[in-house]
Amino acid sequence: MSEPPLLPDPPAPLPGWRRLLSWLPALIVLPALVAVVWEHSSIERFIELAQGVQPEWLLPALAAQVATYVFAALSWRLVLHRVQQQRPFRTLFRLSVAKLYTDQAIPTGGVSGTLLVVKALTRRGVPSHAAMAALLVGMVSHYAADVAAALACLALLGLHDAASFPILALVVAFAAVEVAIPGAVLWGKRQANRSVVRALVQRLPGLPMILDAVAEAPDALLHSSSLVAGAFGCQIAIILLDSLTLWFMTHAIGIAVPFWVAFCSFTVGDMVAMLAPSPLGLGTFEAGTTGMLALLGMPLEAALSVTILLRGFTFWLPMLPGVLIARHEVSRL
Repeated sequence: MSEPPLLPDPPAPLPGWRRLLSWLPALIVLPALVAVVWEHSSIERFIELAQGVQPEWLLPALAAQVATYVFAALSWRLVLHRVQQQRPFRTLFRLSVAKLYTDQAIPTGGVSGTLLVVKALTRRGVPSHAAMAALLVGMVSHYAADVAAALACLALLGLHDAASFPILALVVAFAAVEVAIPGAVLWGKRQANRSVVRALVQRLPGLPMILDAVAEAPDALLHSSSLVAGAFGCQIAIILLDSLTLWFMTHAIGIAVPFWVAFCSFTVGDMVAMLAPSPLGLGTFEAGTTGMLALLGMPLEAALSVTILLRGFTFWLPMLPGVLIARHEVSRL
């Protein structure tokens, strides 16, 4: 069998007006969130919360975040091991940090970071068809874990009489998008040579690049239930560790909440950020997480404080190494 082509190059930069439009959710939501909190809180309370942070809770929060990169690397290692293309774990760990930054900086539901990792793997000698098959397994497990987390969130809210129609609508919309993206890719993979399909996907952002990447990739790995289950477990672990980080942050400011509250709040923030993407996820994630924490009983200023702390650990802290690794990888592609 001939080797399929290498992954396509990333799309050209967006025109200036489209880049500005991509920032619109953040420009609207973030100031609105600050205004609401300012209206219902006081600056003295924020200062009090900041001065009362208990640093002994920040170390386990940091450990939980490091563990997310470990599980991200493990999910790739599972696939590479199955195709007998093992690579050093430290390399996969570095790529998982780069993937986080790329996913956040270019919000495409995990597509942008996955493509970066796959291209980096092909540069390191992994056959392109194996890397593309790993892309499929990673994509399916990632979206499946997101949907499972959303459904678990809805069930937990229902058990605690905290579910509502807006939450139900959010979960349904999120699940529809999360199922549609990999579903469209897998369907397009089987119909890739049909001109009608090519014309259709050209209108959908990100899909032409993905379809080109996986069109000739073997999908035998997707039929391995143990492999998909292992990758799915790694993705679930990442979601739980991010939720655990938020839970640690509530302890750090001295207003602890049950773990299920932290899990639901993080999941809602993730859903809002996915459905209303903005660069770096600014504004939309904060609004979703802060709002859910407040709805579940946490004071508004405390909810915003722990969300800001969470973002510091999940995004801003690994930003520098993520930028450096991503740029290094891109420069060598």
